[in-house]
Amino acid sequence: MLTNRQLQILQVIIDDFIATAQPVGSRQIAKKEGIGFSAATIRNEMADLEELGYLEKTHTSSGRVPSEKGYRFYVDHMLKPQIITNQDIITIQSLFQDRMMETEQVIRKSADILSELTTYTSIILGPDVQLHKVRRFSIVPISIGSAVAIIVTDHGHVENRLISIPENYSLSDIEKVVNILNERLVGVPLEQIHKKLEEEATAVIAQHIGSYDGLLTSIFDLNKYHGEGKIYYGGKTNMLKQPEFHDLNKVRMLMELMEKTSQIQTIFPHHQSGIQIRIGSENHHIAMEDCSVITATYSIGEEQKGSIAIIGPTRMDYRRVVSILDLMSSGLSRFIERH
Repeated sequence: MLTNRQLQILQVIIDDFIATAQPVGSRQIAKKEGIGFSAATIRNEMADLEELGYLEKTHTSSGRVPSEKGYRFYVDHMLKPQIITNQDIITIQSLFQDRMMETEQVIRKSADILSELTTYTSIILGPDVQLHKVRRFSIVPISIGSAVAIIVTDHGHVENRLISIPENYSLSDIEKVVNILNERLVGVPLEQIHKKLEEEATAVIAQHIGSYDGLLTSIFDLNKYHGEGKIYYGGKTNMLKQPEFHDLNKVRMLMELMEKTSQIQTIFPHHQSGIQIRIGSENHHIAMEDCSVITATYSIGEEQKGSIAIIGPTRMDYRRVVSILDLMSSGLSRFIERH
């Protein structure tokens, strides 16, 4: 168990290193207001904290920096969310004022705003596309024998399909197909489309128009839907501004990781709600051994949840990020609930 003096010194070192990215020395700590210890006493305590694994000594300075264990102790026992400014609150809340915006647009803008407010990289995992419900269909002829089928979901997601139109189809026939599909399938989740087509739509189309050949199959080829949430990035290159990432090899590995959807999805915790913080090696990726990831969840209906992640250096400003993520996730949940 750390003494009160050790706790105070550890707090100062972590706060200063987060702010400056520079190792913290004993004389620097001794000058702080409210520190009543001599530099010699502080040096002894720093040596003990290093021996306990909470601090590390750099090669280029006599000062100390927090270790991964030090950050974990700080996050678990010392972290108090920051009171964020009115301007930050206004910036986040203004995003949810426009009720005409589609959910996808709001999620995309949320990622941008989070990256601007934190100066780190934000990633938002949207809802599984196959769970989206159909809002409307349309078919737009573009040439003889071909058209674009457009499917818009309740979350504002748009799917385009280039389809072939049977030779015997007139514009009136196409209009009838669109009307039948909108009448029978609006409100149906994409994953249930094939079943509903067989039960309700194909017989009606055959009755009113005749042969529909492969028209419906090409429109509703669900193999083209991915059974995973769509990923939205904000400030993807913000890590380049961090002194820890002046090493081009580190940057390359991190950028390559973010290009791989299946791998980047692993940073989101499964079956865990609320704020979660993973530091350095806890992320189980070599590319992220110098990164911390703070995640939060937001609600998409009663059963499904989306996730938000902020990726920054282990030296990230945890207090500010936790507060902003909490406000953004609750605002996003309320927006989707009433949308």
